[in-house]
Amino acid sequence: MSDSGEKTFAPTEKRRRDAARKGDVLRSRELATVVAVLVGTAWLKFQGPVLLSGLEDVLRLGLTWDRAMLEDFTPSRIVFPVLKAVLLPVLTLAGAVMVATVISQLAFADGRFNGSNIVPKGSRLNPLSGLKRMFGPTGWIEMAKGIAKVGLLGAIAYGWAHSQFDALAGMAHTELSAQLILAWDAIISLLFALTGGLLVIALIDLPVQVVRRLNRLKMSHQDMRDEHKEAEGAPEKKAAQRQRQRELAMGGIQSAMREAQFVLTNPTRFSVALAYDPNKASAPIVLAKGRGEKAQAIRELAAELNVPMLEYPALARSIYFTTRERQVIREELYAAVASVLAFVFSLKRGERPARPSIHVPIEMRFDASGRPDPRAGT
Repeated sequence: MSDSGEKTFAPTEKRRRDAARKGDVLRSRELATVVAVLVGTAWLKFQGPVLLSGLEDVLRLGLTWDRAMLEDFTPSRIVFPVLKAVLLPVLTLAGAVMVATVISQLAFADGRFNGSNIVPKGSRLNPLSGLKRMFGPTGWIEMAKGIAKVGLLGAIAYGWAHSQFDALAGMAHTELSAQLILAWDAIISLLFALTGGLLVIALIDLPVQVVRRLNRLKMSHQDMRDEHKEAEGAPEKKAAQRQRQRELAMGGIQSAMREAQFVLTNPTRFSVALAYDPNKASAPIVLAKGRGEKAQAIRELAAELNVPMLEYPALARSIYFTTRERQVIREELYAAVASVLAFVFSLKRGERPARPSIHVPIEMRFDASGRPDPRAGT
């Protein structure tokens, strides 16, 4: 059997949720990098010519001067075209890259964003923590990833240069416009090739991050016990809660129990305390009734005050569900309660009568949930 401190158990769903709320979710920097580069490269592929055309117009406008422009110089004639041709496309590119990167990370984090991750933390500025990250397992993993990334991307760049060498060498013999088009296409092809390498790295990094997070969240025997105790409630906490409930119940029925002449029980789930005083009412009165903790409190007080307790399940349920406290019992139950009352008076006189057999009318019988139950016996 493993030691209680050794983390050998897979994390429970609750532990995963708690970790996610604290910001510990599945992240992959490599995935974010490849998404950003891919979106940026695709944008340059399809919108790059538009950007270059705008830059050409801005350059032509900046180098074209005549007498009219000098006499009536308006900066907006130059600023607005620059903003339209350069700034707006750059902002569009930056926005597309940012949105794609955020979506790629939230997709692997159950759509969860935790603002606490952007709050400055002193632990991130602690030199000792930094050294631990650098020379610990995380540092070695990151160094291995960096070396692999440089090697793979370097090999891709070398292969691309080798395949494009003849075309690039022949650029000197072509016109300037053709040289620019060829150079632009070469840059785009290089970026797509490097994106393919970054994608390979991301596909390798993602399972690594899954395993690392799983290891971080693994649980020990003690963790499992603590979580189970938290979910179910500590036994001592439950006992204290029951004791408080019982004390509250007793505090509300103590005065009533001092007047009670007998108690009917179910025997454990229901308790009904009754008394009969012909000067106050023509029939027995329900002084206190309860189920669960309150029923237990009634029985305990009855034992302390030497109030007779009698087990008549059907009669106890019938009175409980048909009569309120400080009210007389239903007329249909007069005969049954009178038999019990006569038995109690005989006991108080020191007699030893036989326990009476009573009959509860069918229409007054209930089950433990308060539903009519003709099959319930006495």
